[in-house]
Amino acid sequence: MSSFSSQGPGVLIEPAVTTIFEGQRATVRRLRKAKLVVLTGTEAGKEFDVEKTRISAGRSIINDLVLPDKAVSGTHFEVRSDDAGYMLRDLESTNGTFVGDLRIKEVWLKPGTIFRAGNVQIRFQPMTDVVDIQLSQRDRFELLLGASTKMREIFATLEKVSPSDLTVLITGETGTGKEMVARAIHARSTRKQKPFVVLDCSAIPKDLMESTVFGHEKGSFTGAVGQHKGAFEQANGGTIFLDEIGELDITLQPKLLRVLENREIKRVGGDRTMKIDVRVLAATNRDLRQMVNQGGFREDLFFRLSVISVELPSLADRRDDIPQLVEHFLADVSERRGMKLEMNAEAVQQLQRHAWPGNVRELRNIVERAASLCDGPVVRREDLAFGRSEPGVPPPPGHSSPGLRTETGAAIGPPPEELRGLEFKDAKQRVVDSFERAYLRDLLQRHEGNITRSAQEAGLTRYHLRELLKRHALVSPQDASD
Repeated sequence: MSSFSSQGPGVLIEPAVTTIFEGQRATVRRLRKAKLVVLTGTEAGKEFDVEKTRISAGRSIINDLVLPDKAVSGTHFEVRSDDAGYMLRDLESTNGTFVGDLRIKEVWLKPGTIFRAGNVQIRFQPMTDVVDIQLSQRDRFELLLGASTKMREIFATLEKVSPSDLTVLITGETGTGKEMVARAIHARSTRKQKPFVVLDCSAIPKDLMESTVFGHEKGSFTGAVGQHKGAFEQANGGTIFLDEIGELDITLQPKLLRVLENREIKRVGGDRTMKIDVRVLAATNRDLRQMVNQGGFREDLFFRLSVISVELPSLADRRDDIPQLVEHFLADVSERRGMKLEMNAEAVQQLQRHAWPGNVRELRNIVERAASLCDGPVVRREDLAFGRSEPGVPPPPGHSSPGLRTETGAAIGPPPEELRGLEFKDAKQRVVDSFERAYLRDLLQRHEGNITRSAQEAGLTRYHLRELLKRHALVSPQDASD
């Protein structure tokens, strides 16, 4: 599969999104509408207006544009709009997306471009009409910070949906602040005085998942010594946050769907159905559309969860927010240390140049560590430490083992120094990041940078592998050979 771009000598790709300013401050993002015209197949003549910065198309009902053609994948392609133009991207479809005779991964669209998905030909045509995407007048929403246009666009959405009971799906890379968004929505809702219950779907053993979610009656299974209220019952009247929803076992998804549809639950081993009044927020760092394609996530459940979708940008895509975030994190450390701390310009510039595979969570950890260990009131560039311990590294000299052992008798030493004092979730993510980076670096070296062979060995799609490589700043897409 080759990459093809419509940009070339003499071809002008006009911006799809322009930002309107009043003085130095952005006030609105203006999207120039476009139209997708279906030329062949059962939907021939159908016209779809592109009125969002991201739309998807495919056979599944979860798409904005539904194409009922057997040769079209569940989610086949997407069109993204930004200040560089309109980008058509294939979503790892089975039969591919074509411009002319070329099968493409992504392509910049120009007026009149005709492309094919499965057996369906589609013409892309920009329009003169525009859609104004409002930006919040504020640079924060509860504890969320950001003066960038991307964050202020998100804040404007949150300001509208928070007072309602709409279900919200929050997506974004690990460390972008998905749980903070959920807590902010709850804090601005009419349920703010009621419970906010977090259910981490990735941290619950499969055999305990149903009991954890819905509760159980005494004696319903071995070990059920008493009655237990599940997460939904605990959240009654308030908000439940389903974190890492992409990890929810496929066998439990139909039961969750029934809860969302009927707002009623039944405990494991019970015969009584209970009505519940709860708002549902969910989050994931996985591509649920791709999981629907692969059969790992139910189509109807995705449809129910994504009534409103909020996609958080990576920190690398909002570098202008780093000084504001640094100031905020330093203020927290200053209060704990009882002294006013600041960071010099050279250190801030170094932070803005970093790749940030761990996003805002990584930034916070680095700033707080530097601020806690620096000698004076000014954090300097040399106080910043970006490295992570590699997995399998023995504990430093002077660290004694607490005497714990695995079932096989192997000694368990203490964690690396940099993991001490962190919450379990943050510490775990650091270890996972370190493993991923080491694994991918070795994988690429052995296959001499060949993405296709590397993806085949790792059991990943090429798209997924590329995204991981970009996240860990190991190689840029144009530098990786096929």
